[in-house]
Amino acid sequence: MKFLAITLIAHDGRVSTTERFREVVAGAVLAEELGFDGFGVGERHERPFISSSPPVVLSHIAARTSRIRLFTAVTTLSLLDPVRAYEDYATLDHLSGGRLELIIGKGNGSAQAELFHVTTEDQWDRNAEGYDLFRRLWREDKVTWEGRFRPSLTDAEALPRPLQRPIRVWHGSATSKDSVDLAARYGDPLFSANVTNPIEPYAELIDHYRERWAYYGHDPAGALVGAGTAAFYTAPTSQEAIETYRPIFEARQETFRRYGAPRVFDSLEDAVERGSHLVGSPQQIIDKVLRYHKRFGHEVMHLHADADGLPPARHRAALELFQAEIAPVLRREIPSRPFPEGLS
Repeated sequence: MKFLAITLIAHDGRVSTTERFREVVAGAVLAEELGFDGFGVGERHERPFISSSPPVVLSHIAARTSRIRLFTAVTTLSLLDPVRAYEDYATLDHLSGGRLELIIGKGNGSAQAELFHVTTEDQWDRNAEGYDLFRRLWREDKVTWEGRFRPSLTDAEALPRPLQRPIRVWHGSATSKDSVDLAARYGDPLFSANVTNPIEPYAELIDHYRERWAYYGHDPAGALVGAGTAAFYTAPTSQEAIETYRPIFEARQETFRRYGAPRVFDSLEDAVERGSHLVGSPQQIIDKVLRYHKRFGHEVMHLHADADGLPPARHRAALELFQAEIAPVLRREIPSRPFPEGLS
């Protein structure tokens, strides 16, 4: 199994905006130091997030690291001009030495309608159309193309030409079969959010991905799945882990309430039992991931990169314990295909 550390760059005012970005970069450096396979930065365009510009953040991380793969989580392609997105990410791919991978999605939140005039009625069509053009730009030196949502192209050249030809693009999916079908159609990997709800809705989407993968004529062995987690904290005993993480869980529940998000789990114990929260002793977390793997068949998993209010030393200790006692077992028990290697 491969492991990513991912941040959506939530900003609760605890520190300044500048300091919050510095925390993210420091988290990426730490992830590389501890042996994570990838580091991801989300894209959101509304409170409480400040992750509106992942290419800029990832470019700075690229300059501070040398080995770790760099992910977007997700690139909201329904909101972006595919040509401009290609230019940004092709540039970043060169600057990172070919370490970039994209997870694309249609995005969510009410702010996108206000800022980008993208609505729930057209976001799926924009996402599919944008990806059609985006992937062609990555593969073809000159592109002739016509669509509904942006001006047409005739023998157009987008620069710089990419370092990775082509880049690997994952499709992020939380609730909809549209993203799943798009991934299967093009033979691309799927990353299931696996954050908000219990396991079954995500498992059903992954099952649908594998069904559509076969429908489109791809070799079943080629399907590649990643899955997220809602929270992470480990300590030598389950009692210590629960006691330490409980106030963080309650604070997050209050944040969800303040922003109008539904309350899915009644308590931290409920979230650990039914959700994807990885909070407990190393052996408990190993057992839970193995149980989820039986249902998902995933080879890649992400953890939250942020301390979420933990003291930095305690957050680092949890990540170190993960790499010392949890990751080696999961890497051994769940074989995974190698990630692409950097090109320079």
